[in-house]
Amino acid sequence: MQFSRLLPAAILGAVLTGCGGAGAAVPAATVTTPRPAPLTGDAGGAGDGPAKSGEPAAERKTLPDVVGMNLQQGQDTMQAAGFYILDDQDSTGQGRLQIFDRNWVITEQDPAAGRKVETDTPVTLYAKKYGE
Repeated sequence: MQFSRLLPAAILGAVLTGCGGAGAAVPAATVTTPRPAPLTGDAGGAGDGPAKSGEPAAERKTLPDVVGMNLQQGQDTMQAAGFYILDDQDSTGQGRLQIFDRNWVITEQDPAAGRKVETDTPVTLYAKKYGE
């Protein structure tokens, strides 16, 4: 009879020992972070020309005038002209999100239309709902 009482405890002890049990040492994790590539050439050469990272310099184009268009049409016009970094803002200052772009009319853009800027320039379109 005593054997049957000791058997579950012995099995449990064997399982815990096989799994490491309480107090088993946990191997330390090794974390490595990549080092940045060393700088070559003149590190302080701001404004010396395009970046030498292999990426072509952004093209300069004239910003189209989208004031008065619905927001969707204005976004499409900007993208067709090569401007893809677009931010939409509620021009009333209420901070609303423009869920259905066709219900909003553009009241202002920044930078202003007609300026020749690089195509990677962020463009903000300020809009309000029609009828406001």
